[in-house]
Amino acid sequence: MHKITEMKKILVPILLVCVFISSARAQDSTGADEPKKGFDRSRLFVGGNFGLSFGNYTLVNLSPQVGYRFNNYLAAGIGINGQYTQIKHEDINGNTAARENYGVAGLNIFGRFYPIQQAFILVQPELNYIWGSYKYYDPEIKSSLNAKILPSLLVGAGGVLPMGGAGGLLVMVQYDVLHKTGNGYDPGTPYGSNAFFSIGFNFGL
Repeated sequence: MHKITEMKKILVPILLVCVFISSARAQDSTGADEPKKGFDRSRLFVGGNFGLSFGNYTLVNLSPQVGYRFNNYLAAGIGINGQYTQIKHEDINGNTAARENYGVAGLNIFGRFYPIQQAFILVQPELNYIWGSYKYYDPEIKSSLNAKILPSLLVGAGGVLPMGGAGGLLVMVQYDVLHKTGNGYDPGTPYGSNAFFSIGFNFGL
C-alpha cells in the first residue's frame, strides 16, 4: 500500500504535465494538414519495457515492442518478453542463505485505446515460457521449478508524456486477469496476483 501511495504521488504530476503539453500542441496545430490516408510510416513506433536492478534483488527486463498508431484513438503491435530475476536471502549475519533464480521468455500482442491523447486503456495477451531454480546454502540443497508455458492477459491504463510524433514516455498500471500463483515446484505467471506499475517508452520512426 505504501508503494502504491508513492507511485500516485509520481503519476499525478506526470499526467498534469502531459495535459499541459498536449493542450499547447493542440493550439499550435490548428490549421495543420489533413492526416495521410493508407499506410503512414511516421505512425510506426518501437519501444517496450526496459529495466535494470542490482543487489539482493536483481532484475533484467528487456521486452521490446513494435506498433502502429492507426489513428488518434487506436494503436496495436507485437512484442517479445525477456526477464531475468535473482533474489538473495541473507541470514542474521549478512551471509547469503538462499538464492532464487527466475527466467521469462515469451511473446505478446497489445492494443491501446486512447479516449484522450494523454491517456490510454491497454489490453495485452501474452504467452510466456517460465523457469527457475532454488539454492539453499546451509545445508546445500538445489531444486528446480517445473518449467512451463503459461498465458497472461494484462489489462490496465496509462498516461503518456509525448516526445514528438508517435514517441512518448508511458506510465502504466496493469493487472494479469489470468494470474496463476506458483505452487511448490510449479511456477506462476511473472506478474503475481496484484496490480503493478511499469514505465515504458515509445520512439517514433
